[in-house]
Amino acid sequence: MSKRQAAAKPNRKRPPTTRSDGGARAPQQREQQSSEGIVATVDKRGRFLVAEPFFERGGRMVLDRDSRTRVGDLVLVAVGGSGKRAGGHAKVLRSLGRPDVASDVLEALMLDRGLRRRFDPAVERAAKKARDSGPDPELARRDLTALTTFTIDPVTARDFDDAISAELRDDGRTRIWVHIADVSAYVRPGSLVDREAARRATSVYVPGRVEPMLPEALSNDACSLVPLQERAAVTVELDFRGADVKRAQFYRSTIRSDARLDYEQVDRIFSGAEEAAQPWAAPLAAARAVAAALHERRMRQDALELETSEPEFAFDKGGHVAESRPSEQTESHRLVEHLMIAANEQVARLLAERAVPTLYRVHEKPDGDKALRLVQQLASLDVATPPLREHMTPSEAAEVIAACSRAVAQHTARTGHGHEALTFLVLRALKQAYYSPKNLGHAGLGLTHYSHFTSPIRRYPDLVAHRALLSAVGAGEEAPRSSELEETGSWSSSRERDAMAIERMADRIARAFLLERELFENGFDQQFDGEVTGLIGAGAFVRFAGGHEGLLPVRRLRGDWWELNEEGTILTGERSGQTIRLGDPLRVKVERVETARGRVDLVLVEVEAP
Repeated sequence: MSKRQAAAKPNRKRPPTTRSDGGARAPQQREQQSSEGIVATVDKRGRFLVAEPFFERGGRMVLDRDSRTRVGDLVLVAVGGSGKRAGGHAKVLRSLGRPDVASDVLEALMLDRGLRRRFDPAVERAAKKARDSGPDPELARRDLTALTTFTIDPVTARDFDDAISAELRDDGRTRIWVHIADVSAYVRPGSLVDREAARRATSVYVPGRVEPMLPEALSNDACSLVPLQERAAVTVELDFRGADVKRAQFYRSTIRSDARLDYEQVDRIFSGAEEAAQPWAAPLAAARAVAAALHERRMRQDALELETSEPEFAFDKGGHVAESRPSEQTESHRLVEHLMIAANEQVARLLAERAVPTLYRVHEKPDGDKALRLVQQLASLDVATPPLREHMTPSEAAEVIAACSRAVAQHTARTGHGHEALTFLVLRALKQAYYSPKNLGHAGLGLTHYSHFTSPIRRYPDLVAHRALLSAVGAGEEAPRSSELEETGSWSSSRERDAMAIERMADRIARAFLLERELFENGFDQQFDGEVTGLIGAGAFVRFAGGHEGLLPVRRLRGDWWELNEEGTILTGERSGQTIRLGDPLRVKVERVETARGRVDLVLVEVEAP
């Protein structure tokens, strides 16, 4: 998905707090989600050091005389009574580095957007105590340490909250074990760690950095399913015949991972470029076969056909962005995705059948109006569209949007351009997924039951689902209180949206720094072949040079007055009749790069023939 939209400040809704008996309840007072400071750069005015707000416009603040900092430094300051108004006073809380170093700016962004960047010492101590004490030995667990088990994660991953085992059975079935870190054994309801996890609700990942939901003693140590170490897990055991689940069991377990695989390695094995090692070669092949059957069934069920990619950045020792590459969905990604979806679905189905309170991952069916607008947008760009009924039910609208997604895939494969722009149109026609105690189904996956269960290290709703599941199967947990889940779901959904906004903005900043470096090394007069990924009245967003994106303002297209059509898909010059359409190839040059805002301004060289 395009990163064209600037991130907003985190939503300042109140986080849920937690009862001593484990249920979320309404907070008694407003808790500040933001850091207690403003990110600024240091400058000198006469004999005074002043702080200039870095990410947003604001008044200059005079620094206290005892502030130890240098001109040009990036700092976090505490603001006096005058706030951001000119003439206000401020004190340096932390020095963050320099504004021309990408890693320093990303750290500053996280603080500016309200992330704490550290845990309260009491929470850290509580997490270490939980780690050192270990899980309650009275909790019944199945010993699966003799079962061949492996993890598949990105090369850069540090916490491993899911592992897989698989074997072919004599009856022709394939048994899949999805092992998930038993975070609930360490994070007890109502504890300091639990309250902080509920407040954060999610981990936030930006290039080269993470704001974890849980302290490192748990997220990267006790709860991480690292190789060759016994770990407490919650196991979902599924028997498959083809893509159908014939039997499901859920229980606490003890596992030991035999291998830490990464996506690139598994893809090399699947392509034949690398040989799988023992003892996990046969289990990986069995898991692959089940995932392939699940993928084939999903494609037959009129599922959405959407392929997106996100950037992965590498930094040099100085904290500068050295390179980026797209993270694409390959077969190894799909293997993990399909098995995790299967586990999530079975957990949600059991909880719904037994009426155990939990949080579901809800993705409601789209509105007919959204489906109609999508068809109109695609038709304006000469993309073949499905027939429409005059009044569509949500189910019919979902079918139309799924058909549009396949039409987009076919169109972009045939023409060779427009993939990102048209995929974004399809995504905008969908409703946003959220967490709710009501089981309303997941339209995007075509499932009537769905929850998030497989990532309790980094998502609080998954921890809620763990407690619900373990209570349902008599594994030593109390069920969440239904009266408190509405607020927990709302808060978690809000925090998820905040995290996504921060991550998008961080990607834009990292890309801007990389572009600036490439221009410096290769020359500022370079011309780039690009493609229009978005349109607004003020101009066109253009993706160019392997992933960079910038705005081509219409005010720079002199000699004409440009109007955006009603569908938001075509800019037309009133005098010339020239058009700029979503997906059009363009040749551009970079006029300006603002790294702090992740903004790139472009000028047009020429419109290429489609």
